[in-house]
Amino acid sequence: MSLNQSLLAELKQEGASTRKMLQAVPFNNPSWKPHDKSMSLEHLASHIAELMGWISMTIHTNELDFAKFPYKPLQHNSTEDLLKLFDEKFAAAITDVGNATDENLRGPWTLRNGEIIYFTMPRIAVIRTMALNHSMHHRGQLSVYLRLNDIPLPGMYGPTADEKM
Repeated sequence: MSLNQSLLAELKQEGASTRKMLQAVPFNNPSWKPHDKSMSLEHLASHIAELMGWISMTIHTNELDFAKFPYKPLQHNSTEDLLKLFDEKFAAAITDVGNATDENLRGPWTLRNGEIIYFTMPRIAVIRTMALNHSMHHRGQLSVYLRLNDIPLPGMYGPTADEKM
């Protein structure tokens, strides 16, 4: 099996779970956060939606240099806007992973800030760690935000206490 086919199955599974979680995000209090040091609900949800864009970026570039492209978080006004961004990034990721060759996925990719190199890894490792695993990490945070706001949680790997078995 080619690397892209294995990655594609994982991406489709995690993408569907991520979309379910993002569908539950309300925008009646987007600035809510559980602690002063935490991201706001809107910022966290937006970050999760944007992470799908890392997949295409990783496939089509050799590096990301924050000194040249500083990160500016997007802002959303509704769940629909959030899902639109996610759906666009996810569709592009599915296409790009589907078209990626083993050679491209094994090729090196670097994250840096000017002369400071944070890491260089094969693209497939970047996609798994900085896009998929990173997304799952923040999805877990988002589930806590939702629970603390009494919003029913969708299941990711099976039903939650809010769903019937």
